[in-house]
Order: sequence, then C-alpha cells, then structure tokens
Amino acid sequence: MTRQHTHSYYAASANQRTDYPALAGQVEADVCVVGSGITGTSAALELAKKGYKVVVLEGAKVGWGASGRNGGQMIFGYAAEQAKLAKLVGKQDAHKLWAIADEAVALTKRRIDEHNIQCDLAPGHLHAAIKPRHMDELKGWYDELVEEYDYRSVEMWDKGTLEKQMATERYLGGLYDANSGHLHPLNYTLGLARAASEAGAQIYEQSPVTRIEQGDTVTLHTDNGQVRAKFVVMCCNAYLEGLAPKIETKIMPVGTYVTATEPLGEARAQELIRNNMAVADINFVLDYFRLSADNRMLFGGRVSYSKLDPINLAGSMAARMHAVYPQLKGVQQEYTWGGYVGITVNRAPHFGRLANNIFFAQGFSGHGVALTGMAGTLMAEAVAGTAERFDLVAKIPHMDFPGGRMFRTPALVLAMAWYRMRDLL
Repeated sequence: MTRQHTHSYYAASANQRTDYPALAGQVEADVCVVGSGITGTSAALELAKKGYKVVVLEGAKVGWGASGRNGGQMIFGYAAEQAKLAKLVGKQDAHKLWAIADEAVALTKRRIDEHNIQCDLAPGHLHAAIKPRHMDELKGWYDELVEEYDYRSVEMWDKGTLEKQMATERYLGGLYDANSGHLHPLNYTLGLARAASEAGAQIYEQSPVTRIEQGDTVTLHTDNGQVRAKFVVMCCNAYLEGLAPKIETKIMPVGTYVTATEPLGEARAQELIRNNMAVADINFVLDYFRLSADNRMLFGGRVSYSKLDPINLAGSMAARMHAVYPQLKGVQQEYTWGGYVGITVNRAPHFGRLANNIFFAQGFSGHGVALTGMAGTLMAEAVAGTAERFDLVAKIPHMDFPGGRMFRTPALVLAMAWYRMRDLL
C-alpha cells in the first residue's frame, strides 16, 4: 500500500510533485541512504557531489515525515541548551558543537541560494516569555550566547518592544535572533531531493526497508528489491519502526501538530507579526507560529506522548491560537495536521554507528530544520573518511527511554505530566 503526504497546507502548496519509482530488483551502490527527509536528501546531495554512486530508499514520499510536516522554524543552536551540552561533553567540545550548529543555519541558507530552492525563506525568530521566570531564563541565554559564544545577532526585547512587532498581549518579552528564520519545510526538502537527483543520486519512493544484512557489503531488503552498498546512512529518525532496535530505544516518537488558517490578507497578517518573524514560547509544551508566504497563520503546538491524536484536534489548536491572538476567533482553519518528531532524553541529537560502515543521525527533538541538513553533511564527511565532526556529535552520551519499546510510551506520559503542570506555574 502506498503512503502519500498527509493532508497539510505544505502538501497543498508544494511547488513540485515527486514521482520517483519504487525499487524493483537488485541495485549496486557505494552508499545507500535510508530516508528522504532533510537529513537523507542532504547526505545524498553531498555524497553525489563527491562522486559516490548513491541510492536513496524512501518508504513513502520524499519529505513524508517530520521534514515535510514541521513548523518550519529554522532556529540557532540545539534543543539542548549549550550549558547542558557543556556538562555532557565539556566546555571545549561544547564550543565545537556550537560552531557546527551555527554553520547549520548558514548551510541551509547557502543551499537554498545555490540550488534555487523556492521555499519562502524569511529572516527572524523570537523565543517568547510568558512568565517572569521565562524572562530570567532568556536573559541567561542571551548573556551566555553573547559573552561565551560571541553570537551577536540576538537581542533581548521587553514587553513594549515585542508589542511593536506583534499584536498580542500574551508575552512579557523575548529573545530575538535576526540570524534564525523560517521556511516552507516540504518545499525545502523537495528542493534538496531535486538537487541530489540532478547530482546523480538515484531516489526510490514507496520502498520501505524491511531488513538490513550487515557485512563488508551491506544488503538492504525491500518488498520488491535489494540494494547492495559499501556504506549505509540511516536517516529514519522517528520512523525507524523496528528497523534498528539498538538505536530505537534512544528516541521517542512524539506527536506534534499544526493548524493553518485561511488566507488573512496582507494587511491583516502583517498586523499580527509586523516583521514576519517566527515565534515560539519556551514552555515545555510550547506554542510556535509564523505567517506563510500567502498570509496564513501557521500555528503549532500540542504534543501527544501516547501515540494518540488529541480529541477535536482542530478545536484544541484553535483554543491555543486564540489565547495568543483572540482577534483570530471566527477565522476558518483550512488545514490541521500532525506527525512524529524524534526526541531524546537529554534533547541533544543522537549520532553514531551501527557498524563501521553504517552511520545514523536522529533525535533532533523538534529542533531539526537546520541541524538535519548539517547531520546529512557530517555523515557524508564520515563516509568520505573525514569523521572528526561526526564523531564529535556522537560523543554526546544518551540514555535509553525507560520501559523498552513496549512500555516507554506510558512511562513518558506519566513523566510529562509533571512538565505540563510546571508550565502552569
């Protein structure tokens, strides 16, 4: 059975439709990339440019997973804060990790320009504070970024400054970054796939990998074919679905959701966010939102740790949106959708090897629009024999989620109840 893109605003406004064939028969490759999100298409692009024979196996459609469904917010750094990373790997390596994340944003912009990817890239992002303790936390981030990491594109905004840019009274202020921004994630992913294909990569859709035989030559099986490759790059993230049990315990698929209003008109939309930045609050269960290129409000939030979508999803998303923008009551929601992102216990990305010739990257914890593109690049470097940066990220230690694959979901549901309560305080 074929799997198509979810009924989302992104799928409806995609600027191209892919029609790559399904794998049939046996194919030989230097590198097989499993998954065609931003990570996989970036890896395929870089490897093909280096002259490798690259095959990409996608279980559904290019960008079918989180890469084509997410909030489109391209944010500096990691989901794990730099202070936490310094505790995990030491101060010196935390600085090196920061340099990788900083380059990830620049790399995203460079690829969009180099490959003429039409994905509505726009500058500016705000971390917004709802409570006084949020302002204290953001001020701590600001001081660390400027003083420790010499990151100079950030500004602290008080309530008055924020309200000059947003027609809402919900926030006390925030941390604004001019270097971050937002984009149409599906069109970005489709553009990367097109660039990879033009560079020589062979992409197969509707070809889920069912089994991997390790060895000096790795054999990947699908229902109707096989790929024999010297190297494998695993880019499945929240959709491993039992393919690699050793690393699946390190991530948790978590449902997250977005609603898109009808077009608001240019004047009304610009009044809501006057500088067209993306916005996210810093609650544990956060809201995030931005304007689309055709002047819709794209509002994300809610999470599901139980693998069950919330009841009356559109209504619950509307309630969260109206808490920020009560003036949008009565505006029609034309699309509401969701999907899984992969989170880790410490919220840092999880890189590593299943074997000497099998690399993986996963667990971007909702912070992957830029980092996933860098992950693909670092795996391409590692395949080519320059693994220093890949191995640096792989040094970050990771715990299993408690309860194993069967019981980790109810365990996490109980644990997250505490964080939800904390958001209310």
